[in-house]
Amino acid sequence: MKPKIIFLDEYSLSNADLSRVHSMGDYRSYYNTLADEVVERVGDAEIVITNKVPFSRETMKALPNLRLICVAATGVNIIDLEAAAELGIEVRNAAGYSTESVTETTIGAALALCRNIGYYDNYIKSGCYSADGLMFNFDRPTRRLCGKRWGVIGLGAIGRNVARVAQALGCEVVYTSTSGVQREEAWQCVSLDELLRTSDVVSIHCPLNAATRNLIDKAKLEIMKPDALLINVARGGIVDEKALAEAIDAGKIGGAALDVFVNEPIEADSPLLKVEKSDRLLLSPHNAWSAAESITTLVGCIERNIEDYLARR
Repeated sequence: MKPKIIFLDEYSLSNADLSRVHSMGDYRSYYNTLADEVVERVGDAEIVITNKVPFSRETMKALPNLRLICVAATGVNIIDLEAAAELGIEVRNAAGYSTESVTETTIGAALALCRNIGYYDNYIKSGCYSADGLMFNFDRPTRRLCGKRWGVIGLGAIGRNVARVAQALGCEVVYTSTSGVQREEAWQCVSLDELLRTSDVVSIHCPLNAATRNLIDKAKLEIMKPDALLINVARGGIVDEKALAEAIDAGKIGGAALDVFVNEPIEADSPLLKVEKSDRLLLSPHNAWSAAESITTLVGCIERNIEDYLARR
């Protein structure tokens, strides 16, 4: 008998081809699901797919037929893993599908900030260039990445790939480990404070946990170079958003790019949306991972996780 499969937030895969998943069971999907709708929508389903819809102990206890949760992402912090293990619910994630996409977003953000691409794009589209009468404009200085020091916070798969590409662009790369795990790496490991004090670009690629929550706070921002760039493509809670907004406007750092936020979607009154030097702040809606090729790979991970479960069923 084919299992009942429920996808709670199918919108998160951007109309991906899920035909193989459909064929694996009695499939039903919802565009998005609120936390208090989960129990009713999952019902007697055996398999659930979720990207960001959370599963608490109480929710899982109310779903006695649930045996597999496929997380359509790498991070599994939305699931109470201890409770899942106690209840005999298997949790499978998708790893490695977005490494290249997030790397390219990180590098692209650094280049955009270094070259003031946002400012100069608006300068032309606003009509200022046409009205200026001069071929060149130097309102905002531009810099190159080559020769700069790039500090990587968290040298997992994505952090390591960012380090590799940054080095290929001529950067000197250093990193700091937030897990404390010591490995033989191609780049020098330094303390967080040294990394922040000496790096021209700092990119964050570590998980959000008790050790990294508010890791980059007001005090840490104040030790960065005044022209340094901060890029966060990991999790929003790692950076103090109010402190960052203040640091940008006060000229404490050169600029920042964020793809993740403490609250998603970002709140309308977020201090990030009130930054006066808005051309020094690049924001994107948690889509650094979402290249079409990455989504295809992610769907393949979900398919294999379900196939593996069914083979052992």
